Amino acid sequence: MTSVAIGPADQLDPRLLEHRRELTGYCYRMLGSSFDAEDAVQETMVRAWRGLGDFEGRSALRSWLYRIATNVCLDQLSGRQRRALPMDLAGSPSPPVESSLAARRPGTAWIEPVLDRQVLPEDGDPAERAVAKESIRLAFVAALQHLPPRQRAVLILREVLRWKADEVAQLLDTTVASVNSALQRARATLAASGGVPEPRRELDAEDRQLLARYVDAFERYDIDAFVRLLHEDATQHMPPFEMWLRGREDIGTWMLGPGAACRDSVIIEAPANGTPAFAQYKPRKEGGGREPWALHVLEVEDGRIAHISSFLDLDGNQLFARLGLPTLVD
Repeated sequence: MTSVAIGPADQLDPRLLEHRRELTGYCYRMLGSSFDAEDAVQETMVRAWRGLGDFEGRSALRSWLYRIATNVCLDQLSGRQRRALPMDLAGSPSPPVESSLAARRPGTAWIEPVLDRQVLPEDGDPAERAVAKESIRLAFVAALQHLPPRQRAVLILREVLRWKADEVAQLLDTTVASVNSALQRARATLAASGGVPEPRRELDAEDRQLLARYVDAFERYDIDAFVRLLHEDATQHMPPFEMWLRGREDIGTWMLGPGAACRDSVIIEAPANGTPAFAQYKPRKEGGGREPWALHVLEVEDGRIAHISSFLDLDGNQLFARLGLPTLVD
């Protein structure tokens, strides 16, 4: 879907705009793409703006906006293949050789990252913020994509956003019994997929030191120091390529081989998907400065890096620009 111009900002009722961030988070969980989510919210705002005069407070404004957003997402998902992560599509890890880059899929095949600032509340109840962070983790968003769209909506509304069953039934024009049945089926599917990650604790001072060493080792391109920060069975994947790696030895081999083009990069903190994340910039082939290359979304477990999701900004994809990240640094 292309973004829709909605006219001057002062034409929108401020009451609509104050719900934009939470609606973006909802649409991201539904669609698995921050860019599709932005388009869905834009369309939601257009429809709400046009219908606000007839709304007349028949229900809560927030509920009405979620009804519109749900319908927009269901329309987008109609007939569409689910988005995934590379390890969901390939049963075994790739050998760490350049030929691993032969298989590539379009961006629409993959779960895409979202910056925390796009979807997480700035303040509020710490427990609710923790739930929100857990529910945008890549593994959870990927697991959601296994669900049929209406089951996906039910599970997000009931278990992430804590709506009551009768509220969800009203939003979806169905019965409470149907909502409860859909929720049970959704839970069973997620359990069978094995894709729901265990809840994490908040990062502590040692974790932050680990991340500082990650930045330092990567920028110096000290691969020996880098791999010592990883779990023995750490994984890495690099959409839009199908390849994925398992084990710090293979990750290190890759970085000394095809990945060596990343030397002399700088990386900047850019929290994403409720986890630590860093934007990587490589030296430009022509001219000065460095240009976008990859957004590294990390999972930290037991004092080591367990997973690295490197979302590459290739061929004018403009990943960084669309996320609002700098497109050139020194």
